[in-house]
Amino acid sequence: MTDDPVRLLIADDHPVFRGGLKMLVDSLDTIELVGEAANGEEAIALARELQPDVVLMDLHMPGVNGIEATRSIVATSPHIGVLVLTMFQDDDSVFAAMRAGARGYLLKGAGQDEIARAIRAVASGEAIFGTEIAARVMQFFSAPPAAAPSTAFPRLTDREAEVLELIAQGRNNAWIAHHFTLSQKTVRNHVSNVFAKLQVADRAEAIVRAREAGLGQGGGGPA
Repeated sequence: MTDDPVRLLIADDHPVFRGGLKMLVDSLDTIELVGEAANGEEAIALARELQPDVVLMDLHMPGVNGIEATRSIVATSPHIGVLVLTMFQDDDSVFAAMRAGARGYLLKGAGQDEIARAIRAVASGEAIFGTEIAARVMQFFSAPPAAAPSTAFPRLTDREAEVLELIAQGRNNAWIAHHFTLSQKTVRNHVSNVFAKLQVADRAEAIVRAREAGLGQGGGGPA
């Protein structure tokens, strides 16, 4: 990173809470507030217009919610880091935000220093989670396998289920092709079928879905 301040866009539908965040940012030399959004539609539009380094995103807003706004912003401007700041800590909210592309997740009870550190960390490309959220994520991914590929995703063929297991382990297409003695084109076709049947957009989302189902515990490899 350069010495320039982190350019921040705040997206939250509560004016009082936005005001508190604005006061925090105004007290810091390392972060510059460039815009405020009261809903998801405004967040998407302002992110596209202002190109901030970080969007501080509430999840539950009227109209387009924070998950949908995050997905749209990351899809069109992947260099923008989204840091979720919300009161919701349930697994569905946390993992939906991760699947949408959020780089961080904090609860609204976080202290000002923690929020400021998280904004700077996300701007640097790090993934950052509040203490409570980090504990939940670690517990989730350290849990024993919940199901075999064929039972977790019954629409997959046996070979597609095997490919998904290796994707969940972090294996890339070249490794999978070598492992099964297949052409990379055939592997790409299997991967495309897996994405379609799981209704995911990319490899990262497929990995999250697979690990939620308990897959990918058998090893690791190049992404």
